[in-house]
Amino acid sequence: MITPYPAESARSTAALDTQARRLLWRCRRGMKELDVMLERFALHALAGTSPLQRRAFEELLALPDPLLAGYLLGESIPPEPHLAALAGAIRTYVAKGAVSALF
Repeated sequence: MITPYPAESARSTAALDTQARRLLWRCRRGMKELDVMLERFALHALAGTSPLQRRAFEELLALPDPLLAGYLLGESIPPEPHLAALAGAIRTYVAKGAVSALF
């Protein structure tokens, strides 16, 4: 059976609380580029986030795919500063493999 994550990432989902696992599930958008970016970031960032940071992530996930793709691919910047910082943190993580201090 093929799993959606590498084995090491699949194990790390067990360490996430219920809310974090729900947010991780919402990262599955149906657009492969978004799925990969959001899921990788969420797996590494959600465990140590505050409720405020999780609300920002939830707000970002509520955006329509075309808008979200533009933000995460660097084509545009969200007008809300907290979403702009989060989109930048996701781009940085995907590019460098490290969660930015902005999130």
